[in-house]
Amino acid sequence: MTSSSPQTHTVEKIGGTSMSDYEAVRDNVLIGARQGAELYQRVFVVSAYGGVTDLLLEHKRTGKPGVYALFANADTDRAWHDALDVVAERMQGINAELFQDQALLHEADAFITERIEGVRNCLIDLQRVCSYGHFQLQEHLMTVRELLASLGEAHSAWNTASLLRHEGVNSRFVDLSGWRASEQLPLDDCIRQTFASLDLATEMPIVTGYAQCREGLMRSFDRGYSEMTFSRIAVLTGAREAIIHKEYHLSGADPRIVGADKVEPMGRTNYDVADQLSNLGMEAIHPKAAAGLRKKDIPLRVKNTFEPEHAGTLITRDYVSSEPCVEIIAGRQDVMAIEVFDQDMVGSYDYDREVLGLLERFRVRILTKDTNANTVTHYVAANLKTIKRIVTLLEQRFPDAEISTHKVAIVSAIGSDMKVAGLLARTVGALAEARINVLAMHQSMRQVDMQFVIENDCYERAIRSLHASLIEPGKSRRSEAAA
Repeated sequence: MTSSSPQTHTVEKIGGTSMSDYEAVRDNVLIGARQGAELYQRVFVVSAYGGVTDLLLEHKRTGKPGVYALFANADTDRAWHDALDVVAERMQGINAELFQDQALLHEADAFITERIEGVRNCLIDLQRVCSYGHFQLQEHLMTVRELLASLGEAHSAWNTASLLRHEGVNSRFVDLSGWRASEQLPLDDCIRQTFASLDLATEMPIVTGYAQCREGLMRSFDRGYSEMTFSRIAVLTGAREAIIHKEYHLSGADPRIVGADKVEPMGRTNYDVADQLSNLGMEAIHPKAAAGLRKKDIPLRVKNTFEPEHAGTLITRDYVSSEPCVEIIAGRQDVMAIEVFDQDMVGSYDYDREVLGLLERFRVRILTKDTNANTVTHYVAANLKTIKRIVTLLEQRFPDAEISTHKVAIVSAIGSDMKVAGLLARTVGALAEARINVLAMHQSMRQVDMQFVIENDCYERAIRSLHASLIEPGKSRRSEAAA
């Protein structure tokens, strides 16, 4: 790709659930009614098919171990071998559904079988090497995690490129996974080197969401790595627009809670709002991935794969709503509050510093925190095992402190401009009318979000209440803004 073609193409990411419906992706995103030159000037970064990465690593929601977790904690070799066999069976089953042509099916199965067996042999060799005291398996586990994750995106990208060629599209499988690569480059160099040989005017690149690089994407982003790959490609190639295709719209609240008939796509917002959503785990895009787009002033559009005629939600750097309002109600359940109380805390920074150090050590995501003279509480997303380890260490460090944990939920009202007198009181009033007790609340001076800590079992009731009070009365204004 030459530097003479900036601002002419889009870089688009397709999520895993969408990828699992190839016909919809083909008809609504990849091809549709496009012909000839209209098919090109578009780069597609693809995720693994829905559920595949869960099998390769661990289930994202339940924590059920996949190949990686079984390998990392192996009591016997059989468990992770069997799990890898399950992955192979799942991937070949997907191939059988996608490829009606037997020759293409044979090629697809051969491709992924070669990858899976290559990984299997690599893990066997690693176990053998680490049976000697000079080599510790723990030191190589992040590399193993990345190697396994790469299988999912390589599978979906290869299949998609092959299927599109069969449809008459000049597509190219672009493998950033580093399979059998002779050197390890920084991410940006890897992307520049790869795209230097592509002609976006005549080719449709189908790119693996996982990129093997010197930085090690999973160390920083874990399973959000595909968003960083997508973002850096958009930035380095000078994309006109970055687009994410999901199985749902970025709406004023979760339609599964509020009801699909009551929610609407946001239409417009800014990167600040996207960061607040990301902090709650409702990622439109990872904040570090968004940072590159924001600095280059590249708009990000979030679209519903299954409603291609809808413009979706456009996220830009400078957008501010035409009048102050709440744009989205979001939140998170099963948040753990770690509370440290000590009468001797007044004037001391040791408590907060120690808790933050432990949370960083255990790679725990902090959602928010609150403090007063003798109490500091951190609200985090982590499993119970990790929380217990942190509490034990805190009790050893501060034997006179009272340390407790509580499972809570956080609900948040977010908007690009919420500087409205009385909005906080109105929001608290809506929760009170729903008989929901506020355990803690937070609002920064920038007034782009308000967070309320509530009992965990009140979460859905709180979302519905706040949406009815703060979002639904302004539907017409947002529809005009989206248009």
